[in-house]
Amino acid sequence: MRQSLTIAGLLFALSACVPLPPLPGDAAAKRFEPVPDRAVIYLVRHPLDSLIPTSIMLDDEMIGSTYKGTYIRMVLPGGMHRIAGMAGDSASISLKTEQGRIYFVNQQTWETRRSLGGSAFQLVDPQYGRSLVLSGTLTSEVVR
Repeated sequence: MRQSLTIAGLLFALSACVPLPPLPGDAAAKRFEPVPDRAVIYLVRHPLDSLIPTSIMLDDEMIGSTYKGTYIRMVLPGGMHRIAGMAGDSASISLKTEQGRIYFVNQQTWETRRSLGGSAFQLVDPQYGRSLVLSGTLTSEVVR
């Protein structure tokens, strides 16, 4: 009995390290095609970022979670949009977007002993943003 519990615990621990399978839209999202009547925002986390998942809000609505090495693609009307962490994470970024343009926001996360951790959001140049997306996996897509 004890051996089967040990094996089950080991399998559970190893499953936390398994990368997420890509969503069907992952390949299409990596073509970086602008949308003429919408802005496109990629929220991306570096593959070497912390392991903690982070819940994400877009304009005060929960849209999903990010993990290290993943990204969220958002296709939105042009205008002001706010991306923020949830729960103990009070970080946010506000972007004024234009139709037909693509934006890349890098999210960096960290853990602390006293809290659930936190994150920082930074608009990054397209070349760096594309490289992060190409090495990442799509976790969700928001189309409005």
